[in-house]
Order: sequence, then structure tokens, then C-alpha cells
Amino acid sequence: MKRWLTLMALLAHSYVYAQSTLSHGPLRVSDNSRYLVHRDGTPFFWLGDTAWELFHRLNRDEAERYFKRRAEQGFTVIQAVALAEIDGLNDPNALGDKPLIDNDPTKPNEAYFKHVDYLIERAAANGLVIGLLPTWGDKLFKAGWGVGPEIFNVQNARVYGRWIGNRYKDRPNIVWILGGDRTPRDNSDDVAVWRAMADGLIEGVGGHDKALVSFHPQPNALEMGGSSHWFHTDPWLDFNMLQNGHCRDTPTYDKITFVYNRTPAKPVMDAEPIYEDHPVCFNVNDLGLSNAYDVRKYAYLDLFAGAHGHTYGCHDVWQMYAPNRKAINGARIPWDEALNLPAANQMRFVRQLMASRPVLDRVPDQSLIQEANYGPADRIQATRGKDYAFVYTAAGRSFTVQAGKLTGGQWVANWYDPRKGETKPAGVFANKGPQKFTPPSSGYGQDWVLILDEAARNYPMPRPQ
Repeated sequence: MKRWLTLMALLAHSYVYAQSTLSHGPLRVSDNSRYLVHRDGTPFFWLGDTAWELFHRLNRDEAERYFKRRAEQGFTVIQAVALAEIDGLNDPNALGDKPLIDNDPTKPNEAYFKHVDYLIERAAANGLVIGLLPTWGDKLFKAGWGVGPEIFNVQNARVYGRWIGNRYKDRPNIVWILGGDRTPRDNSDDVAVWRAMADGLIEGVGGHDKALVSFHPQPNALEMGGSSHWFHTDPWLDFNMLQNGHCRDTPTYDKITFVYNRTPAKPVMDAEPIYEDHPVCFNVNDLGLSNAYDVRKYAYLDLFAGAHGHTYGCHDVWQMYAPNRKAINGARIPWDEALNLPAANQMRFVRQLMASRPVLDRVPDQSLIQEANYGPADRIQATRGKDYAFVYTAAGRSFTVQAGKLTGGQWVANWYDPRKGETKPAGVFANKGPQKFTPPSSGYGQDWVLILDEAARNYPMPRPQ
């Protein structure tokens, strides 16, 4: 009886999340080509987590605990890889199965993919979308650190893409992500192989309107506009991804702006920012480990620069580190404990802010502020809708807002604390002339968001999702 009641409670909990996130239908690009929405037009906020080794390293009970916690924290997308990075072809999954027979992409192992099936279903039951990578990029190009082996070519990539697309064509909680942390090499077949896999995927799902597809590049592709450098005009690429390389004070917001301004317009996001508890720039001796401030700062800067959503990551979680497993790049905290690191819990505040105002008319606008050109350490970044604006000050520096960008005769101002998700009144101001604002605190780690609203709108303050 006790076990039955526990199961019923789990199912009830899952139903709540599934209804709140997935009841509006599969995802598509918004009509203005800037955001993701559900089929019925309801805005969708991409708050992702990189769980690259989910299908490879977790058993079913562990995955259930993972999904449940991330759903409670407000995450909406889990990015995971079918053919995983950490020797994902030759090291069996948690159930003892390998993904391919004889490492042949045209011979998938049914037992392995039944486990993938189950976890995708459980993600949906917890209201979570799976950002599904058919393969990590080292299976196409090992580079300097990949295990590989390199198994893909133009012919079998299309076959595998068609097969995996067909297998999951009826799963409404899947967004497809090609690439897997690799930059296509010049004078190589890499681009052709990825295009072949994309073509096969589109065939498998039954057409472009049945799939939402992106491409996850390496950080050195940041200088080239991420995925947009190779694939921006490809019809299968629905939205662009960048990766910042796990360093502090990288001006990723400039690259968001660059891709945002490309034509045709497509949504853009940072799909792998600096992870929490990660060796900064892979140099722990000199630069230490990243902290919650490092992580949340990129979320606000990227979003306010025009990103449609944002992905969080944790160094211990992506690899599902446990004491009985080899640690990659100094992972130190068991994954189930690392789920509760500070920035992971602060990501819900990002989501609740972005969802608190009309989403689809929001645009980046540095002309809203006078101090628009500071560097990453004390950057001030602004975004606005028709009758509201958000201004993020990374180190609590004062700034001046230019009047006339919002409608109405008066603004209502409030300070939003990214550490706690709380607001503090900042006054009511006439919508004319420059207005200077000074945050409640300043210095390292003292970031704040100014919320400006047209007074007549009476917008409520952000609240937990």
C-alpha cells in the first residue's frame, strides 16, 4: 500500500508539471522569428540544463530524481545526448547496453534506445522538453580531446538521422540539436555530414513543420556567430546556438547581438555558458572555480541582448559525476548533491522575471541607457517591451535611462534581486528627460535588475513559476 501511494503521489506531481509546460502543444518558432512558442501561440521560455550524459550514465530511478528536482527548480529543457561523449559507444549505459551494434550508425541497439525512450517519456511526465542530440560531435570529428571513434560519413549520417527522427517523430517534448560541441573544419566533409544528418532527420519526422532543430557549436565558433556561421540559411536550422567556453567576462552578449541582427531573423541563445563549479577557462590553479554570480550574470546579459532563452549548466551534473566514476576536468561534487548549488536554484528567478511581462514584443535596446558600452565585469544591458523595460547592472553601477522609449506619462520603478527573486520599490517617475538610478548595493556579486513599467498597466511583480 505504501509503495502504491508513493507511486500515485509521483504521478500526480508529474501531471502538474506536464500540464503546466506541455499542455499547449509542441514547440515552434514565433511568428516574429525571435522566440519559441507552443503550437497554440503560448510563449515558451527555454531554461535549459546540460545533462549530456543522462541517457548514458543514469538508471531509471536516478533519472526520475533528476527530472523531478529540475522541474521543481523551474527548468523547462534538458539537453542530453543519445551517443554520449564519455566513451558513449563502447562504455555501456547504466543498464549494460551499448547504443550501436559493431559501432555502426545504421545498426542501432534496440535495448539501449528503449532506455532512451523511457527517459524521454519520464521527462514529459515531469513537464520537461528534451533537447535531444542524436550524437556528440566526436563521433564525426574527435578533435584533441574526443574519444570517438569517428563513425559518421555523409551516407550513414543520413540513415541514422532518418532512423532516430522516425523513432521520436510522435514525441511532442523533443527539440533536436545537432553538432555536439564541434566546429566543422575547413576543407572537410564535416558540414556535408551534418547537413546529411539533418536531411535524414527531417525525412524521419515527416517534414520541416514536424521538427524544431538547432546546432550546438564549440566555443571557438563564437567568433564566427556560432551555428549561424555555417547553417543560418539552411531551412532545417530553426534557431541558432552559441557557446561561451566557460570563461569569465566573455562578451557573449556581442555575439548574441551579431546573430540577432542576421537575416533572415532567427531566435538565438547561449546553449552552453560558463558552468557552475567549473574550472574557469579550464585553469583552476590560476582562476579557481566558477560561482553562482558568474553563472547568473551570463543569463541576464544574454537574455537582455536578445536571446530567446538560456541554458544553465553544472560541471558535476553534465557528466553525472559520482564517486565511483572517473571525474572529468576535476569534477568533485556528486551530481545529485550538485543539483542544489546556488545558481541552479537562482535560475527560477530568471524565468519568473522574463515570464512576468509580455514576451513576444521584447527587444534588446542599449539606446535606452547612457552607459551602454561597459565591459563584461560591470556591464549594463537593457531590454524592453512596448510598455516595460528591464535594465541589468552586473556590478550594481548606477546608470541613466533615456525617457521616451516607453509609453505613458509615468514609470513605476522596482529593483529586482537576482539572488533572491525579491523586489524593492524604486519610486514613480515622469516619462521625460534622463532619469538616473542607483541600485541598493554595488560591487562584485551585487547585480540588480531595474524593472520599469508604464504606470497605467499595473503589472504585478514577478512571482515563482
